[in-house]
Amino acid sequence: MLWYIIVAIIALLVGAALGFFIARRYMMSYLKKNPPINEQMLRMMMMQMGQKPSQKKINQMMNAMNKNMK
Repeated sequence: MLWYIIVAIIALLVGAALGFFIARRYMMSYLKKNPPINEQMLRMMMMQMGQKPSQKKINQMMNAMNKNMK
């Protein structure tokens, strides 16, 4: 009976570690294919919304987005 519990705990730990590394690899490839928003993308979005983007406004929005990400 004790043997089954030990095997179950080891299997759980191995599964958790394997799941972590698989999820990490998936997220790294996802971010490589779909990079987070940058200044050029932000400028294009603002122009599509009918706003004339100034560098000051773009910097403010990038700082706000970076602050919210942390």
